[in-house]
Amino acid sequence: MAAPMGKLEFYVFSKHLQFLSWAEAGAAAKELGFDGVDLTVRKGGHVTPERVVEDLPRAAEALRSGGSRLAMITTDIADMTTSYAETVLRTAKKVGITHYRWDGYKYKEGVGLPEQLAGFAPRVKELAAFNKEVGLCAMYHTHSGAGRVGASQWDLWMLLKDLDKKYVSYNFDVSHATIEGGLGGWIHSTNLAMPHMGGMALKDFKWGRGANGKWRVDWCPVGEGMVQTREFLKMARMGGFAGPVQVHFEYDLGGADKGATKITMPKAQVLAAMKKDLIALRAAAAEAGWA
Repeated sequence: MAAPMGKLEFYVFSKHLQFLSWAEAGAAAKELGFDGVDLTVRKGGHVTPERVVEDLPRAAEALRSGGSRLAMITTDIADMTTSYAETVLRTAKKVGITHYRWDGYKYKEGVGLPEQLAGFAPRVKELAAFNKEVGLCAMYHTHSGAGRVGASQWDLWMLLKDLDKKYVSYNFDVSHATIEGGLGGWIHSTNLAMPHMGGMALKDFKWGRGANGKWRVDWCPVGEGMVQTREFLKMARMGGFAGPVQVHFEYDLGGADKGATKITMPKAQVLAAMKKDLIALRAAAAEAGWA
């Protein structure tokens, strides 16, 4: 269910809690102050696609028994030809899921972008049609980097502009948008995506230099980087955003940042870092005018 106007619902990406069981993850998310969990239902995730029928209902019950909402999942579904796609989505609907992240597309070298986008379009339309049938919203997560559809934003807009955002939409990651356009590009990207934005993801980064002298993205705690979170959330409020907000932790957390099932940092330290970021995000949301 989308968040009502005036309220943001924050979901912790369960990639960062894969050192915990379903029940433990649900309880931890609740204790940290999250509204719910964005559960990984993909290869190597909290639930694997081949076991979704058996495990997703159990995972949903365990998470919810710990006091966490489960309104969305993250999948590796690219289109309806992906293995287990229909099974994953129909099972998700049965257990009360309303939104899911769908896997991104990549460009091939040596082929024109317009031609490749024309090839992606029927896949997106088919996914939208299935989502309409079952009552789900797919959210395309925007990454940065060469070769990724959605990094430049306009290409994803072309795929989504004529389709109903109730069924296929952006999962807008403002950090990746800032990586691609740190001065004004992220602002234009936000304005372009806003009418099609079903969800958003929040984290922070700054530029750094490696030992080889090359510039790189250094992920960091919220508020320590260059992402203008408050300004972005103000734009989202003014644009009428209503959807799940996922919180990601990509900086060093003893392996939790990479989805490890065993971490090298004390659990309490990992969870404290997550809580600190959430507090900062809720403060930014309040400053941006969200209830």
